Amino acid sequence: MTLLPRSLFSRLTLVLLGGLLVAQLLSFAIHMHDRGELLAQASGMQSAQRIADIVRLLDTLAPAERQKIVRVLAAPPLAVSLDRPPLAPPDAENESAARALLFASLLRRYLGEDRQLTVGMAIGGRDRGDTPPHTPRWAAGDGEWSPPMMRHGGGGGGLTFVAQVTLRDGTLATFDTRPPQATEHWPYRLFASILLLLAAVVVVSLIAVRWATRPLKTLADAADELGRNINRPPLAETGPAEVARAARAFNTMQSRLVAYLDERTRVLAAMSHDLKTPITRLRLRAELLQDEQLRDKFERDLREMEAMVASALDFLRGMDNGEPARPVDVNAMLESLQADLRETGGTVTLEGRAADPYPGRPQALKRCLANLLENAIKYGKAAHVVVDDDADRLQISILDEGPGIPAEHLDRVFEPYYRVEGSRSRDTGGTGLGLAIAKNIAELHGGSIELKNRPQGGLAAVLRLPRKS
Repeated sequence: MTLLPRSLFSRLTLVLLGGLLVAQLLSFAIHMHDRGELLAQASGMQSAQRIADIVRLLDTLAPAERQKIVRVLAAPPLAVSLDRPPLAPPDAENESAARALLFASLLRRYLGEDRQLTVGMAIGGRDRGDTPPHTPRWAAGDGEWSPPMMRHGGGGGGLTFVAQVTLRDGTLATFDTRPPQATEHWPYRLFASILLLLAAVVVVSLIAVRWATRPLKTLADAADELGRNINRPPLAETGPAEVARAARAFNTMQSRLVAYLDERTRVLAAMSHDLKTPITRLRLRAELLQDEQLRDKFERDLREMEAMVASALDFLRGMDNGEPARPVDVNAMLESLQADLRETGGTVTLEGRAADPYPGRPQALKRCLANLLENAIKYGKAAHVVVDDDADRLQISILDEGPGIPAEHLDRVFEPYYRVEGSRSRDTGGTGLGLAIAKNIAELHGGSIELKNRPQGGLAAVLRLPRKS
């Protein structure tokens, strides 16, 4: 069992939507990554510029005044200290060292290349005054040092840059800064714009797929209708080059089929005429026979021969003799067939009624129902007709009381000249074409015939005719 949809429209839609969704997700992921990098760089530039401004200010002040300025400036997200020991440079092989080097390059851009500085980075931190258990520490001279931002206030967890800059008089100024938390907010506007773009592309894709697959549906409908009406109007040879070419090929095929069927009909009509002429002569000669018993045998043989010729010609023509479709009173047709068969000794009972006339070919439908009823009476003694009608289809079930048909023969009995008992004698009657002709007529109307054995015995022939094409 496959999970793929069956229609071409659904499959193309699935492929397009899947590709668009994957592309949008990848684009969103790349954008978020680049956005984070750019925002981190931008926030680092702001912090570096502020540190450079403070360093230039401290260079101009006396040592006593520096402490006052430091106490004013030492507020989150920036802490300034003038009494920290020198920092040891971080390990150059980890990611923190790479970020620290990037921040150091930003500082040198604002402070100049001649300024001595050391930059490190810590991960973590809390808003409370305690030092987190895993806060990184830098070895510094005679002891350990932890960033001031981590010992007191300073915002939630994140990346903390620690820069130590040597002032002009040799004093070490230590700066503890953290990028603004606003850089971590979810980009709702970006997400909304991506959703809007995706919705617009989905709508356009659905329209494009429907536009591309509509000619296929039109061609499929035309091919299906061609089986019921060979003289249907030709397809419009418009649209894209490929569609127009397919429509042109279909119309050419239809015209060739029509020409072939017309030629075959003319040949069959000539055959019918040629066969009826000698049969008529034989009938006239049979009437001149003096022996009445022999004359009856000749006439019976001639009638059987005429029936066989008529049945064969009807089957070869497919019962499509150009009869126009019109509303058919199915109830009146069944009652007429019931009366005709009653005169010949057949028993037919009716149950149910058709709610509305059926749009079909009257003579063909009458031939189809007559064949099914005669078959039921011939092999099943009697025929019980059940009519079931609704808005979608008209169903006529013909039930008999015969022995039924072995399951392996149920489908084969529709083949021309196929007989279950293997004979075509006058005792069993028929030419082996009755069911084949009935099936052709049903398919001519877009319907079907199904044979099935009844549980209580007998055979059920179910004729289904669609009311909606």
